[in-house]
Amino acid sequence: MIKIRNSIKAIIIENSKILFNEMKSKSTGELFYILPGGGQEGGETFIETLKRECLEELGAKVEVGEIVLIREYIGKNHEFSQEHSHVHQIEYMFKCKLDEPINKSNITNLDFQQIGHKWIDLKDIKNNNIYPKVIKEVIDTQGNIISPLYLGDIN
Repeated sequence: MIKIRNSIKAIIIENSKILFNEMKSKSTGELFYILPGGGQEGGETFIETLKRECLEELGAKVEVGEIVLIREYIGKNHEFSQEHSHVHQIEYMFKCKLDEPINKSNITNLDFQQIGHKWIDLKDIKNNNIYPKVIKEVIDTQGNIISPLYLGDIN
């Protein structure tokens, strides 16, 4: 039986750049980028989850704004199906603002494979290895969301 996992993600845009966690694949050494955030724990609201995750991964407090995107990821349907056949994750993405600068000394719990952070210029977003890939298509160069709220089962 596959368990469904809620993952709450932050879309943080400043000065025409979007913030990602920089990741390095343990198996290939390849760099890739994901939005800050992570798994909801029992008894937490989405907002509480996102604030905790950003503090853990960025070492910074965030102001959580409106929910702007929802996507499902059913692993067996996508390119990493062999590794993710047991995964069904629903990601809820919120527009956020940093309340304070990223502070590496305050980071308490980096994501698996996370090696740092990277601000990527919105004009260069298509040239980077970003997951979910759909982020490249649904955020324009001004930082506007240009899609429906629910994206479906996509990568």
